[in-house]
Amino acid sequence: MQYVSTRNRQFKCSAAQAIAQGLSPDGGLLTPEVLPRLSPNGLDTMTDMSYQQRAVYVMSSFLDDFTTSEISGFADMAYGPDKFDTKAVAPIHQVDEGTYCLELWHGPTCAFKDMALQMLPHLLSASLVKNAEQKTVCILVATSGDTGKAALEGFRDVNGTRILVFYPRDGVSDIQKLQMQTQEGENVGVCAVVGNFDDAQTGVKRLFSDVDLKDKLAGRGYFFSSANSINWGRILPQIVYYVSAYCDLIRDGNIQKGDPINVCVPTGNFGNILSAYYAKQLGVPIAKLICASNRNNVLTDFIRTGIYDRNRTFYNTMSPSMDILISSNLERMLFEFTDRDDCTVKGYMDALTREGRYEVGEAVKRKLQSNFAAGFCDDKTTQAMIRAMWEEHKYLIDTHTAVAFHVLKEYRAESGDTTPTVVASTASPFKFSDNVLGALGVTELAHGTALLDQLAERTGVSVPAPLAALAGRSVRFTQVTEKEHMVDQVLEMLK
Repeated sequence: MQYVSTRNRQFKCSAAQAIAQGLSPDGGLLTPEVLPRLSPNGLDTMTDMSYQQRAVYVMSSFLDDFTTSEISGFADMAYGPDKFDTKAVAPIHQVDEGTYCLELWHGPTCAFKDMALQMLPHLLSASLVKNAEQKTVCILVATSGDTGKAALEGFRDVNGTRILVFYPRDGVSDIQKLQMQTQEGENVGVCAVVGNFDDAQTGVKRLFSDVDLKDKLAGRGYFFSSANSINWGRILPQIVYYVSAYCDLIRDGNIQKGDPINVCVPTGNFGNILSAYYAKQLGVPIAKLICASNRNNVLTDFIRTGIYDRNRTFYNTMSPSMDILISSNLERMLFEFTDRDDCTVKGYMDALTREGRYEVGEAVKRKLQSNFAAGFCDDKTTQAMIRAMWEEHKYLIDTHTAVAFHVLKEYRAESGDTTPTVVASTASPFKFSDNVLGALGVTELAHGTALLDQLAERTGVSVPAPLAALAGRSVRFTQVTEKEHMVDQVLEMLK
């Protein structure tokens, strides 16, 4: 299978090249030239498979330059018991009749990013060999919280790689920050950026397009790639868990094969919900994709109006992984909804860079609204939903998952839609202990990692082992930079 750029369909490369490069040279996102479909009995075949086997089944059709044996080995290493605390890997928790929570936080950093970032290093390392690459790859990452730690953990001490993560100084939770600042590994680097996530993300994109920097680093034996969801190697493993969730619902007798489901996803950079869309294109009977945003509701407005406008106030919220005004993966969605019209997509992206906004045509708008519903909520409503889920169901959720449950509740009330729905739960509640405790009525909060024990004592829910292990760890990374000087951090790390 070939991969093409969303901004130039004439640019084509193999899966291994797409994963190694991360981004097309023209700035576009690399996307499969043709989206495959599951065989008619594919869902039946996968119903009794393990998660690892399902990953191989789904991913193989996108990775024809990798052998089934290779992918199987990667899946066993990525999703084994030494990485995930449950054999199911991504278990389904039934909340009530017709509502199911897909728990994506059982990996080593307690966030859904582990689902892809435990797989990506294996894909990337193998891609470098297939491409006969002699240089060391430097992974550049901009994070709004969870991607950074998951990428650092995934690439820690992986041969032939270096990784540098940039995060907004005041835009992540204390636990997220501590996870990154205490990261172990000889090939890792972490730096805070003065500004918000969009500043960090724009800065990383600028580094990718800096020709002088690339030439200088090539002379030192390095080239850039990405572990952000602009890399196809991030999106592909995420498709798997939506397919797997549907198979689990069949296996457990909650639905019959062919029954439609809705999927509700707390959304920032659009990669997670895009993966659900791709699962739908594979043949999973997903009816509505419900896009849940926090107060930074640029995606809600876009889906409702067809106008994408980042010229608005940026808010730091208690769901920081969604504090984003430039949703990079939306470009792949636009590529599909314009019937892969690369010129139109490039025009949208140029307008976004130049003016901070663009407006899609009526045909694209109809496709958006046919596939997607959207809503948002503020921090007060987020905490109210955390409290309600605990009081009514004794089910503890984090701030991002709470946004999704609130938006689902509103969607059902407005539409009357009773389709069984899977809610993507993207992080452990313990990563946001202070806000979860506040939602449960606790006013006297502990400090640092003592918050974890405080939440455990309040609820009787155990602290995930990777977070409990943070206590007493030494901080390694305290660097802070202005966005204009991110290049200096790269040059310093790659001396």
